[in-house]
Formats: sequence, C-alpha cells, structure tokens
Amino acid sequence: MPLATEKGHVTDWPGYIGATVGLLILIALVYWLMRQGWNWRRTLQSDLPEPPAVPAETGPALLAAPGRYHGSTTAGNWLDRVVAHGLGTRSLAELTLTERGLLARRPGEADLWIPAAALTGARTDSGIAGKVVPSGLLVVGWTLGDRALESGFRLDAAEGHDDWVEAVEALVTRTKTMKTEEAAT
Repeated sequence: MPLATEKGHVTDWPGYIGATVGLLILIALVYWLMRQGWNWRRTLQSDLPEPPAVPAETGPALLAAPGRYHGSTTAGNWLDRVVAHGLGTRSLAELTLTERGLLARRPGEADLWIPAAALTGARTDSGIAGKVVPSGLLVVGWTLGDRALESGFRLDAAEGHDDWVEAVEALVTRTKTMKTEEAAT
C-alpha cells in the first residue's frame, strides 16, 4: 500500500478573499444608493418650511412621557417619510404636551415643536414611516405650512397612548373653539 505524499488543498484563500471583497463592495454600493435616495428625497421636500422654533416658555405640562420618535410622514401615507429638516431621523424623545403645543425633545437632533394651532388630531396605529410596531404607536397629525403631516411616537409606557390621544384631541378642540370665538369678536 503506497503512502500518500501529496497534501490535500484545504483552503482556497484567493477565492475567499475575492468573495469577501466582492461582498464588501456590494454592501458599500447598497449603502451609497440608500444615501443617494435619502438626499434625493430631501431635495424633493426642500419646499417644506422649517418647523417652528421651540418657544422660551412652553407652559405647564398637561402630559409628559419618555419614548422614541419614529419619524414623520405626509398625512394618510404612512410610507412617505419626510426627511427635510431632520424630521425623518428616528431618535429618543421626551414628549411634553402643554396648552401651547407638543414638544418632543430629541437628544442629538433638533427638538420638534408643534404649536397647538398646528395640531389636527391624534390616534394610535401600528406603523409609520416603514416602521411597524405591533404594540402600537401614538400618531399625531399636524400641519407645517400648507402640508398635512403625521409624526409617530412610541412611549416607553405604551398603555399611555390612549391618554395622549384623548389629551391631544381635547387640545385640538379647545384651540379650534378659541379660534372660532376670536374670529366672531
């Protein structure tokens, strides 16, 4: 019985390195295309006005809760993310509802202030901006310029979403009543 003097070729390093480099190039290309799409969307939404600045005094809090901001979309289209002015960036958020409006303090991002006059309503939903959350989201409707938008928030205590919907709806009703009374005088 002859002894085997040849060693088997165990590893094909050039093939592995080539496949790895090819995969890394593919990942970089996909990332670059996603970034280009984000920038293109921002360019298309450049006519959207800047959100209002947070006032020096927002008033006493009606409700406050920590949570997460999931982004904003055009009203009625939960997949049409608004990316202009940082509205498309997901972040942690500290929500505060006052008689003057809704404040979302976002660490690392510009704070979002929605004046009471701009609020149009609130509801709970399971998704926004391509993000589906089975336990639900608080979706707040508002206007920015002449555009109707919706912003999605996920409170740390999701059972509080219904309280927020009621409070926002009550604020919208009070604001509309005050506008009507001011117009009548």
